[in-house]
Amino acid sequence: MSSSKHSKELRRLALSVLQPGFVGTEAPDWVLRDIRDGLASVVLFARNIVSPEQVANLTAQLRAENPSLIIAIDEEAGDVTRIESSTGSTRPGNFALGAVDDPELTESVARDLGRQLHAAGVSLNYAPSVDVNSNPDNPIIGVRSFGVDAGLVSRHAAAWIQGLQAGGVAACAKHFPGHGDVAVDSHHGLPTYDADLDEIAAQALPPFRAALEAGVRAVMSAHLLVPAYDPDLPATLSSRVLNDLLRKELGFDGLIVTDAIEMGAVTNRYGIEGATVMAVAAGADAICVGGENAEESTVGLLADALVRAVSAGDLAEDRLAEASRRVAEFAEWSTRLGQGVPVDPVSGDIGFIAARRAIRTSGPTQGVLPLTAAPHVVELVPSNNLAIGKETPWGVAVPLRERLPGTTFVRVHHQQLEADSTVLEKHALAPASGRPIVVVVRDASRNKWIGRALADLTAARPDAIVVEMGLPGSTAPGAVQIFTHGATAASGVAAAEVLIGA
Repeated sequence: MSSSKHSKELRRLALSVLQPGFVGTEAPDWVLRDIRDGLASVVLFARNIVSPEQVANLTAQLRAENPSLIIAIDEEAGDVTRIESSTGSTRPGNFALGAVDDPELTESVARDLGRQLHAAGVSLNYAPSVDVNSNPDNPIIGVRSFGVDAGLVSRHAAAWIQGLQAGGVAACAKHFPGHGDVAVDSHHGLPTYDADLDEIAAQALPPFRAALEAGVRAVMSAHLLVPAYDPDLPATLSSRVLNDLLRKELGFDGLIVTDAIEMGAVTNRYGIEGATVMAVAAGADAICVGGENAEESTVGLLADALVRAVSAGDLAEDRLAEASRRVAEFAEWSTRLGQGVPVDPVSGDIGFIAARRAIRTSGPTQGVLPLTAAPHVVELVPSNNLAIGKETPWGVAVPLRERLPGTTFVRVHHQQLEADSTVLEKHALAPASGRPIVVVVRDASRNKWIGRALADLTAARPDAIVVEMGLPGSTAPGAVQIFTHGATAASGVAAAEVLIGA
């Protein structure tokens, strides 16, 4: 093979293992060109989505270049939503489903989502998170997990995967080998999972084994250090984790895709090019990129880095070719998966049914619920991790106002309290004088300022009704507490219904 021909083939291989995002609600020319040149996957984010019809047109435009193109999305159908980012998810997330603990319900919710994504032209969903949220202070997983028990997470991971794939869309179990017992957000730094081999086998790995048994054909690696397997390299860049543990010990023969390669956990130390090359060398087959770095230049940068690494002997050409082959095999399988699945509208009812079933209350409700007068609602707004879209609405005030005219509300941020210590008195307590007050929080036990503000509000108003839309944590003060186990739109509606006795 001539040098120029070999170079062109290497670039096709390099492009084929990238899964980039892009900006726009139509496919940019550079994406279409790269697909013609060998790009085998793209990823959709909230910025690419306006409506189901628009997404279907976009995916059709992309597939006109390659009918077996892998079109991925990061849609957990919970607090992390892309397809409903502008409205909030009409389905509850994993933690709510785990609280109900009905695998048939979990499968139904996931099948409903699968049908919606399939109708939009999506073939791979970077979900579910099968991490066991064993550390309550985990800043990145929380309600994205089905729960704190490995057995519960395992059965719901299997049900969710089977449901999604029955809807015609391939699932992807994440974040291998388990992101639930860390205290650092991997978007910014490198977390460490310090458990020994026995603890990892008992706590973190069972949901991944269950996912494999349920037929998952894609697994996403985690950007975290697991010293019991590799004291030096993050899991995404570690052959001991990806090859020895996932391939050999667990027997996984499908597609290994990385978490977003531009995340600080790997790029702070190795740079985006270095991390990409190291991930493929370690056994990753597909590089997810473009959540933040969504330019044409990024794809060129990473493709060039892979070609140079092969030429320099830092990456075996056989390894790159193997990764490309796995991508092609996955593309063929995921295309078949969607064939025969009807492209029809989803009802949307199952998500609200599930959200209602996930509601839990504590405290004496008699004489408190249902509300007999329009309340003042105070929503204490946390700073969310980067996985949760800033544009995604949440809360109880809006759906409650729709059902109970006269409801008023205020949203309070930490910065407001720091700038003005009288904010709670002026905007929360004073407008609630002589009326019911509802305080809505999200992870109050993990956000110290929210915990303090909540304590101040309930000290002044012991009759306050508290709605916790994150992890329940320790019992909150208040006359009555309502736990939604997630902050989706469906969960907000379910909480509003409880408040009015619907």
